[in-house]
Amino acid sequence: MNHHLHYSRRQILQSSVGLAGLTLPSWMQMQAATEQAVAAAPSAKSCIVLFLWGGLAQQESFDPKPDAQSEYKSRFGEIPTATPGVHFCEYLPLLAKHSEKMAIVRSVHHTQGAHSSGLYKSMTGRDPIGGTRARNRANWPSMTSFLGRFQERTAGVPNAIRMPHTMYDNGALMAGDDGGWLGSDYDPVMLRIPDGTPYQGTIRHTEPALDLTLGVKSDRFKKRLLMLDQIERRLTANGAAEYHELDHFRQMAADMLVSSPVKEAYDLSQEDPRLRAMYGDHMGGQGMLLARRLTEVGVPVVQVVCAAEDLQGGYSDTFDTHHNHFPKMKDRLLPVFDQAASALLTDLDQRGQLDETLVVFLTEFGRTPKINGKGGRDHHPAVYSVAFAGGGIQGGQIYGSSDKNAALPTSKACTPADLHATVYKAMGIDHRAELHDREGRPFIICEGNPLPLF
Repeated sequence: MNHHLHYSRRQILQSSVGLAGLTLPSWMQMQAATEQAVAAAPSAKSCIVLFLWGGLAQQESFDPKPDAQSEYKSRFGEIPTATPGVHFCEYLPLLAKHSEKMAIVRSVHHTQGAHSSGLYKSMTGRDPIGGTRARNRANWPSMTSFLGRFQERTAGVPNAIRMPHTMYDNGALMAGDDGGWLGSDYDPVMLRIPDGTPYQGTIRHTEPALDLTLGVKSDRFKKRLLMLDQIERRLTANGAAEYHELDHFRQMAADMLVSSPVKEAYDLSQEDPRLRAMYGDHMGGQGMLLARRLTEVGVPVVQVVCAAEDLQGGYSDTFDTHHNHFPKMKDRLLPVFDQAASALLTDLDQRGQLDETLVVFLTEFGRTPKINGKGGRDHHPAVYSVAFAGGGIQGGQIYGSSDKNAALPTSKACTPADLHATVYKAMGIDHRAELHDREGRPFIICEGNPLPLF
């Protein structure tokens, strides 16, 4: 795949770079950095990021601790996987069969203990500066945005997609989930799960300009364009940046609806019902299926927020298990995740796409070793587990370790930045490449180092 970016004169003048007033030499520096960054041959052509929203408990997933102290000990057992000597939580039986495809990292750590700051650290590799308010263009770009930044633009095919909603906590949007100082052109496009799927919840806190519901007929689409024209006239008075952002996403929506394979991929009704059932009748499963379909038609990067169902249900269907941790994990969260993620790996493998598709399992932090008085585990960024599969990753391996209570790393401690560097390496991007922000200031895109997982 040719990853080099091509810009027309009009795109340069109308882009967030042009609007920010960069000089031509500054823009040429940024373009040269792009070409330098994509010099390495990629192992993966596409990337699916599965974000386990809320904070996945390492003890009840990829790092069971049967010898933990009594006040920390899990109520769940462990099971052997397809890899000798490697054990998962007993409620991940399907993923356990895929361990030979997976590299498990058990030694990730950082210091950000809130959802907002933990998300920011996990998705940007940086500590937040000056708060974690969303849509602040001074924020660091997400890994998804950076990955999209280094892909060739194709009409009607977004460089990066996120679904089925933006990240939020306590009713507030959070930073770390968009293009940050790269500008709105590199915000991952927002897609909802299509209408007609078993998931019927209404998700709030999506940005209208990014919320491209593709399953609309042409007459409805024309009405929407008329409505956008009316909105545009109002926004134009607010400045060129707002106008450009609206125009950018409106044009992308038109390209996707009129002549893009993305529109067909988005129509899950065309998928074999047996395969849809294999992924599961829930938001997490249908989101992963849609991610596979989107990467199959050329979308380079898709980020899926993984939960069982609607996030408006008092966090009952996310991994934020401060209360009744074990019943929620056993009865709802782990079965949904296990079913959907194992279906994704099976599907990619059977289609011959796993070698060229990197699947990344992320979460904002782990859960505390000690079980609290409400039968839950609280936020714990001091050590947690993530996983990789496909895309040149050598499966059947464990990287790093934590102590017997899953409290701290004991070997090969690593950070979210190291995870990002690993992803960039798989996608053929130099993690030490330099880019310039809208003020022309130089930044290294990643401060970490790739893990030896290849």
